[in-house]
Amino acid sequence: MIRLDVFADPVCPWCYLGKAQLDRALEANPDHPFTLEWHPFQLNPGLPAEGVDRADYMLRLFGTQERAVQAHLRLEELGREAGVNFDFAAITRVPNTLDAHRLMHWAGLEGRQGAVISALFRAYWREGRDIGDRAVLADLAEAAGMDRALVARLLDSDADRDTVLSRDAHARERGVNAVPTFIIADTYVVSGAQKPAFWADVIRDIAERGDE
Repeated sequence: MIRLDVFADPVCPWCYLGKAQLDRALEANPDHPFTLEWHPFQLNPGLPAEGVDRADYMLRLFGTQERAVQAHLRLEELGREAGVNFDFAAITRVPNTLDAHRLMHWAGLEGRQGAVISALFRAYWREGRDIGDRAVLADLAEAAGMDRALVARLLDSDADRDTVLSRDAHARERGVNAVPTFIIADTYVVSGAQKPAFWADVIRDIAERGDE
């Protein structure tokens, strides 16, 4: 198997698109060689713990409401192509995602990262849930097969906070400055939300090299 490291933040729409398109490619190529590992990268590490109002955030980010609407329309179009549904109207907060990344870290230790990252993306982008809220995170963990009570206790502590921050810092030191970023076999870097055809070509190229 070949490790595919994925650096992402669940509040990044391009990460949601990138995951959906990668998933489609992997489902279409069930003999693919990849084993996935998700890594933390906070888009907005400076946000307060309670997050911020999304309407205000978008206005600061784009300057005008019209530009924010255009960005949403573009993402909705790309989402339809990728089989991803965004419900921007349902989203009221931009959360600080440190706790979400801590949950992803623990999910990785239990072999449940795939289920948890899917749940985080779905909860935020399709259901408008605040994934900075620890009760919401505990609910998502339980739905993914993790021990809710244990996760809740961990979230209420500082457990692995420094570990996640260190991993985020290490990613930046390696040159990761935007997400999604994919690193194949600790060697080849792929940036951005790539279409399924791209990943199909990568899988085919790896298979052909293996046959040489």
